[in-house]
Amino acid sequence: MAVTGKIFIDGEAGTTGLGISARLDGRPEILRMSLPPERRKDAGAKRALLEAVDIVILCLPDDAARETVALAASLGDKAPRILDASTAHRVADGWTYGFPELSPAQPEAIRTARLVSNPGCYATGAIALLRPLVDAGLLSADHPVAINAVSGYSGGGKAMIADYERGAAPAFEAYALGLEHKHLAEIQRYGGLERRPIFAPSVGNFAQGMLVSAPIFLDDLPGRPKGADLQAALAAHYAASRFVRVMPAEASGKIEPQSLNGTNDLELRVFFNETRRHAVLVAKLDNLGKGASGAALQNLDLMLARSA
Repeated sequence: MAVTGKIFIDGEAGTTGLGISARLDGRPEILRMSLPPERRKDAGAKRALLEAVDIVILCLPDDAARETVALAASLGDKAPRILDASTAHRVADGWTYGFPELSPAQPEAIRTARLVSNPGCYATGAIALLRPLVDAGLLSADHPVAINAVSGYSGGGKAMIADYERGAAPAFEAYALGLEHKHLAEIQRYGGLERRPIFAPSVGNFAQGMLVSAPIFLDDLPGRPKGADLQAALAAHYAASRFVRVMPAEASGKIEPQSLNGTNDLELRVFFNETRRHAVLVAKLDNLGKGASGAALQNLDLMLARSA
């Protein structure tokens, strides 16, 4: 099989890098290039490798990602295209947001972009729920939005993973209660929100999986829609999507976070009570799949369609 693209995963030993590598197993058309461990901090060696690849995927802390982007930019016409899985460039000028389902035009924007930012896991669920409703006029851009979420501990970094795996972490923990979570900027921008939402994340004692939810007072929305109207708007937006599905709400009124683990799927539901005129929007995804490495591979495939 002919090679369609040469890539370098900068930060391949981290959780997202390992996830991308695993998803690329069995994809011989994508040639993975790397540096030996003893040369990973050698700027000259990295520069030469960046010149040799079509796309570099950054799975690095934010500052390190910015350093690699600056190094690539110094190569001029020899610079590779960049897919950044860090938080560093998600709302930066000149970067294309890597959520293909954002709008009908987004896949082509990703396909032709030189710089693509992979979305955050929480942001993926929140934006998937909110943006179609804003675009449809069912949710005002200045509506006061509150978002709750729970994730598996695998998204918390090496220290958190180690604490959970050795039994030293709590069964459940709310965090980021200073209300400055790093995903807020992209949720507001790409969710189409003029008003900064309140975001309250938490982590549970399970390795991976995620639920993102937003409670809604239906009578506070423009035109006082029914819960079924919100579901219909989501269904219309994602009708042609391969990975995003709008599902009926469970009759039990319960939902668990782990059934999509290992996939790049995202499921959206609208739970509602018309008597009370209340609704809860819920997104389910694998925080390591559609929330990280799965989304990166989806974006990579779009980008390589142009590179091939």
